[in-house]
Amino acid sequence: MSENSPSTVGGHIHILGICGTFMGSIAQLAKAAGFRVTGADTNVYPPMSTQLEAAGIELIEGFGVEQLALKPDLFVVGNVVSRGNPLMEAILDKSLPYTSGPQWLAEHILQDKWVLAVAGTHGKTTTSSMLAWILEYAGMAPGYLIGGVPGNFGVSARLGGSDFFVIEADEYDTAFFDKRSKFVHYRPSTLVLNNLEFDHADIFDDLNAIQTQFHHLLRTVPQIGQVIYQAVPALSEVLDRGCWSGRQTLASNLESASSDQYDWKFKAESASAERFGVFFQGEASGEITWQLSGVHNMQNAVAAVAAARHVGVLPELACEALSQFSGVKRRMELVGDVNGVRVYDDFAHHPTAIALTLQGLRAKVGSEPIVAVLEPRSHTMKRGVHKDGLLNSVGEADEAIWFQPEGLQWDLAAHVNVDDVDNAERNLRRSDVIASIDGILERIVAIATANNGKKLHIVVMSNGGFAGIHGRILSVLKDCIEGLY
Repeated sequence: MSENSPSTVGGHIHILGICGTFMGSIAQLAKAAGFRVTGADTNVYPPMSTQLEAAGIELIEGFGVEQLALKPDLFVVGNVVSRGNPLMEAILDKSLPYTSGPQWLAEHILQDKWVLAVAGTHGKTTTSSMLAWILEYAGMAPGYLIGGVPGNFGVSARLGGSDFFVIEADEYDTAFFDKRSKFVHYRPSTLVLNNLEFDHADIFDDLNAIQTQFHHLLRTVPQIGQVIYQAVPALSEVLDRGCWSGRQTLASNLESASSDQYDWKFKAESASAERFGVFFQGEASGEITWQLSGVHNMQNAVAAVAAARHVGVLPELACEALSQFSGVKRRMELVGDVNGVRVYDDFAHHPTAIALTLQGLRAKVGSEPIVAVLEPRSHTMKRGVHKDGLLNSVGEADEAIWFQPEGLQWDLAAHVNVDDVDNAERNLRRSDVIASIDGILERIVAIATANNGKKLHIVVMSNGGFAGIHGRILSVLKDCIEGLY
C-alpha cells in the first residue's frame, strides 16, 4: 500500500486517461470499493470531471512526469495512452507496476461475480441499461458499468449489493500493450451478442478480425453459461468456430414473429414499438408498453429479458420492469421542445445505427418532418469506410445536414448529394454539407421559419460533444420562432 494512503482498503491507484466514460467509471467503482483513486487526463472537463470530483477523486491536467511523486501502488492505463506519453515513458523506464483498465476491473471488481455482458456493434449501452434496470426492479441490486448514463440510475457505474454485475462489453482494444478487445477480460456467464458489423477501422482490418475477437470472447464463457444472440450471418459464423455454452437465438425483425426458428421473438402492431409482446419458444411471456420507438429497441428489450431470465427473473416481471424504463442519455434523448420543435441528442455514428434511429422516430411521428444533423466524427467515419452507405442511412429524414469536420480524408459532399439518386422510396429531399456550426444554425433557423408553426423533429447525431450544438440549436429556435409557433 502506498505510504500516502495508509487508510485505504485497497491501496492507491492512479488512472491515466481518467475522464473517458470507461476509465471514469472504473475510478468511481474503485473509490466505492475502498481504493484511494487519483487520475490524469489531457481534457479534464465536465460532465465526467464533475462526477469524479464529487466522488472525492483528485484530478490532474496532463501527463507530467511529476505525477510519479504520488507513488501509487499501481498505474491503471487507459487505451487513450500510447508510447511517447511522457508519464507512461517514465513508468516504463522505472519498471513501475501498471495494468490496463479492463484487467484491473476483472481482477478487483468482477472476480467472483456472475457477469452479464452485452456485446455487439449496436445497442450495447441501451441493452445493458435495460438489463441492469430489470435486475434492479427484481430486487437483485446489481453492480454495473455502462458506457452511458441510464435514466433509471443517473450514474454510469456502481458496485451494487449482490453477486450480479452487468457490463457493456466493448470490442475496442484494451491498451497500447494489450491489443485484445476489452471484453476478453470480463469472463461472462451470461452473454448477449446483439449484432456484428465492421467498425473501428482504426484498429481492425476487416470484419474477420472482429469476428476473431468475438470468438475469443466465446471461449471465456463457461459451460453453464448462456450465449443469447441474433442469428445473423456474421454472428452465426462466430459461433460456428466454437461455442461450449448454452445458446438461445433472438429474432431480428417483426416478420420473424411467426417463425419457429428463434427462441425469442417480439410482436407489435407497428414499428413504432410503443407496445409489443415478448415470446419465448412460442409462448407469450409478457408485454411491454413504453415511450421508446423502433424495431431496434424491441430487439434490445427482448435480449435484456432473455439475459435476465438466465439469472432467474421471470420474463413477465422483466417486461413489467421495462415498461418503466426511462431510456439512456444520448440515445434519442429529448433535450428540448420549443413550441413543438423537438431537439434530440443521439449517439449514432454508424450508418446502420443512424438508419435504425431515424426509422424508429419515423414510425412514431408519422409524416411530421424530421431533420437529421450529423457529425462524421468516429475514426471509421473519418477514414470513409462507410461513406457509400451514408445517404441511405438518412432516408427517413426529410432533410440531412452534414457537418464537415477538419481532417476528413474523403469528399463528404460527393457521397451525400441527394440529387444523384432516385428518391422515390425516401422522405429525404435535401442534403447539405456545412463546414461551420454557425452555418448549421442558420440552416435550422431557415427550416423552422419555413415550417410555419408546425411540429418538427431535429435529431443531432454524433459520438462526441459536437461543440455543444444542442444547446445552441435550442437557443436560436427560441429567438427565431417567437411569435411563429
